[in-house]
Parts: sequence; C-alpha cells; structure tokens
Amino acid sequence: MRREISVGCVIYRKEADEIKAVLIRPRDRDAWALPKGLLDPGESSEAAAERETREETGLHGRLAAKIDTVKYTYTAKWENPPSKVFKIVTYYLMEYVDGDASQHDWEVERVEWFPIDEAIKLASYPSEKAVLRKAKRALL
Repeated sequence: MRREISVGCVIYRKEADEIKAVLIRPRDRDAWALPKGLLDPGESSEAAAERETREETGLHGRLAAKIDTVKYTYTAKWENPPSKVFKIVTYYLMEYVDGDASQHDWEVERVEWFPIDEAIKLASYPSEKAVLRKAKRALL
C-alpha cells in the first residue's frame, strides 16, 4: 500500500455576522471538497497548505491554526493496475486576505464561497464535513 501525505485548508472570511468558507469542485468529479494536495519534497506542511490553497482556489490567506489530521485509505482506480493508498491529510484554518477565485488551476472546475453551515452540508466527504464543523467551532 502506497502512503501519501497531503495538506489542505478551510479558507474563511467573516461577513457581518456570517462565516463563509470555500469549497472547490475538482475537474471531472461530482464532488464539493476542501482544497488540498500533496506535500512537495522538503516543503513544510504550512508552506504546502498556502501553496495548494493558492493553486486550487486563486485565493491567498493567513494561516490561523491547525484544525485536524485525517487518515483514510482509498483505491486509485485510474491507475493500471488500481492501487490502494493510505492517505494522511492535515487541515489548517486560513483567514482569507485577497485573491481572485477565477484564477484557480486546471485541476479545479469551480471555486465557491458558502455560508459555513451550507458548506458543511454540501461537502461530499464525511471527514471534510467533520473538519468544517471543527473550523466552525474554532471561529465562534
């Protein structure tokens, strides 16, 4: 089984009394997800979190805190032969500073801001719903 280490972010902003969070729609996948990606060799998890968020959302932010580390397995069905992967993802809370969501990379079809409760409902993966709930608690 292959092992992958990734990092991701809950990027948020406060508008009046409302917290909004970003979800991405990866290209060729019917899912709403948090921005995340693999750590590059020698890269710190904080630097990777900032880079991946910028690449996948076009947005820049300030890291606020580590939210959680999630572990799971999946099958890379697109590989020949398909292989099992053990994945570890550390998620950070990131306060939005600036950027343009239309400047996301080719891996992403859409970037959208949602009220955090709606983001929790829309997130396609149970582990990411849990991360969003923890982010919400940290921000209240």
